[in-house]
Amino acid sequence: MSNPISIAVIGAGGKMGTRVSNNLAKTNHTVYYSENSPAGQARMAEIGRVVTPSEAAVVAADVVILAVPDLALGPVSSALVPLLRPGTVVLTLDPAAAYAGLLTTRDDVVFAVAHPCHPSVFLERHTPEEYADTFGGIAAPQDVVAAIESDDDAKREITEATIRAMYAPVIDVHWVTVKQLAQLEPTLVETIACMIGALLKESLDEAINTMGVPEAAARAILLGHTQVALANSLKGDNPFSDACLIAMDYGRSNIIKDDWKKVFQDDELDKNLAAMLHLDAIKR
Repeated sequence: MSNPISIAVIGAGGKMGTRVSNNLAKTNHTVYYSENSPAGQARMAEIGRVVTPSEAAVVAADVVILAVPDLALGPVSSALVPLLRPGTVVLTLDPAAAYAGLLTTRDDVVFAVAHPCHPSVFLERHTPEEYADTFGGIAAPQDVVAAIESDDDAKREITEATIRAMYAPVIDVHWVTVKQLAQLEPTLVETIACMIGALLKESLDEAINTMGVPEAAARAILLGHTQVALANSLKGDNPFSDACLIAMDYGRSNIIKDDWKKVFQDDELDKNLAAMLHLDAIKR
């Protein structure tokens, strides 16, 4: 970013906090790193990163990144949002708490959410570092989906520049609404895609442990066919054979419920987020 700003990373010693802090440390911005947990503070000390108390960091920041677990966003925002200067951008990394209304808000503070897409399975990679970076934010380029509750172009520009810096290298930032982002994350990618990934692992284990197939053979055929299945389905690279289509129909009828698309409905999203955020426990 050409114009340096001040950024506070709350939870800078956590998993995502460390990731975004490592990227922000490479920029010309003034970055304040805040971390309350002793373990996180110890990790920061190991890499020579100075800890700034959260209360001091947020009052000096143009952008406050809340890199804390979803369950902590409510109490953390309650403690820090009242301290912010008017016009500050508060950026969370996941839409769940924002969509569920758990964040403490102010009319004179801008709220945004930005979630990394992670490097695409179809990404053209060129270096060993890019191949090794399956999560993103290190060497392999990725997209980001973001939402902002403001019509101020300047605030959106600052937010996008921060997003591109913290998740670098970034290809595109795709702007959606908070609700749309919640429909993508968790419904599309966690409820469905990650569940299918776990199902593939269970299927692999079943072939190896129950059917007695050698692990190397089972893993090789699964990983190769997973790429073909995704390329054929999502990119239309090649048509499935007639026999494969019959097998796919058999799998769908025996594994998938007929009403599975209900997970995209608003009431089902609310149930999902309530479980993820333990809203019943919070209300009690």
